[in-house]
Amino acid sequence: MSPVRIAALPVLTAVCVSGCNLRGGILSRMQAYDYIVVGAGSAGAVVANRLSASARNKVLLLEAGRASHPWSRIPIGYAKLIANPAANWLYRSQPEPNTNGRTLPVPRGKLLGGSSAINGMAFVRGQAQDFDTWAQMGNHGWSYQDVLPFFKRMESYAGGDDEYRGRDGPIRVTNPAPRLPIFTALIEAAKQVGIPHNPDYNGAAQEGIAMSQASIAAGRRMSTARCYLDPIRRRPNLHIETEALAEALMLDGKRCTGIRYSVRGETREARAAREIIVSAGSINSPQLLELSGIGQPERLRDLGIDVRQALPGVGENLRDHYAPRTRWSVGAKGITFNERGRGLGLVGQALRYALFGDGMLGSVAAPIRAFVRSREGLEAPDVLLGWVPMLTEPGALGPKLSRECGMTCYAHPMRPESKGHIHIVSVDPRRPPAINFNFLSSPIDAEVTVRAVRIARAIMTGAAMAPMQVTELAPGALATSDDEILNWVKQVAETTYHPVGTCRMGTDRMAVVDAQLRVHGVAGLRVADASIMPTLTSGNTNAPSIMIGEKAAEMVLASVTGV
Repeated sequence: MSPVRIAALPVLTAVCVSGCNLRGGILSRMQAYDYIVVGAGSAGAVVANRLSASARNKVLLLEAGRASHPWSRIPIGYAKLIANPAANWLYRSQPEPNTNGRTLPVPRGKLLGGSSAINGMAFVRGQAQDFDTWAQMGNHGWSYQDVLPFFKRMESYAGGDDEYRGRDGPIRVTNPAPRLPIFTALIEAAKQVGIPHNPDYNGAAQEGIAMSQASIAAGRRMSTARCYLDPIRRRPNLHIETEALAEALMLDGKRCTGIRYSVRGETREARAAREIIVSAGSINSPQLLELSGIGQPERLRDLGIDVRQALPGVGENLRDHYAPRTRWSVGAKGITFNERGRGLGLVGQALRYALFGDGMLGSVAAPIRAFVRSREGLEAPDVLLGWVPMLTEPGALGPKLSRECGMTCYAHPMRPESKGHIHIVSVDPRRPPAINFNFLSSPIDAEVTVRAVRIARAIMTGAAMAPMQVTELAPGALATSDDEILNWVKQVAETTYHPVGTCRMGTDRMAVVDAQLRVHGVAGLRVADASIMPTLTSGNTNAPSIMIGEKAAEMVLASVTGV
């Protein structure tokens, strides 16, 4: 019998309830907790922190990755971790027509802190409309006014308005200064095409261009591992288990009672007296549900998995930002990372980082960004542009600095309508699921992507950019019509690493969790991470994922107190 079938057997569940587990034919005591959190990423680390704040709650936090990696502490380390199997799951998507048959990298964090430990550190909440849309879809308690207190609770930010910004939360958020002249030129060029400067896009309104707010402070990455777990590691009621791969949830009828996982080849089991919260992310949360018999019945049966709860929406509704990277050479000297990242320039940057914690080594991945409307008549921005002050080339161990000095600008729709899916292809939890994005399947996504590229061109070729001596490298002068631009997009675009939606929150038959994040039809089980998002937020997804962790923890605790 498959391991998934074994996990589902009622007789084994009965053994679990008695306080024992079956390992290698020998009965041994099972670990027992009040709560088990599966995944110590952007949301899971938050949930574990908040649930273990009361000494009455015994909490187990499982993380399949390692505890840490040296490059994760330094902001520029994201460039070293983007293709590093020691810190990254290195998933890849399936080939698709609108990627011209290419498989795309789908990096996911494999450390405490999850993707917050390897990402580009841009801090973007999204628009009020994003969350109001969730509420209008039937998810009571998820409007912007509902989630704003959690955004404020999680952050410590010195700027902005007290009405919108938090001052004493765990995540320190900062604004880099526009020290490079190309940044001030970009802000002026954007103004020349009608895009205003917005000093706080996480405040009252998002629209405009600004230096990127970042989860960086004192030259260090502010991952959830650093901000939510490091301060509480000595709590006696919190057990953090790393290199712990979740294999299957254990169910007693329609109630989730425990989990089976392995640590360096040793199978272990743990029981949760109250709840299990799955925070394994948009790739691994639906994978774990399917391995446990929760999902599309026909798909599960084809793999020999007993169906414990039929939920056709598990793994569906996958969305991500599909972004072409426009490329520009810069003739002005000494103002890009291509020059500062090698030779004496790199020595100087290392010294600057050591002394002040900033410069190239302390930088957010895209230090400047703009939220713009692709056409007149829109209520809110629908396009994101992000600028990286360097050119890179493909390398065996990830992207490497180009010899040519320049700048990269990615441009994409913020709320794509195209939806894909993620599903397991094996009962082996170590085998990656199949990831199908189905990019540009919605015609509006293709239309807005072309507009985004044209907006990037308008800014980069504006009068304010003339002193920078900018020349377009890609898509290049030969891509002028909409069809030519779109063909180029299909050849080169990649994701911006924001997968969401695969355990969607809602009330219809394709929803996986309700507004309290409880899995439909299964007691004692919630999902809390980016997979529950009904739609993509307008921008990067790390900050909303942390917010989801904060809100989930409060809902779990309220279910006990009745408040």
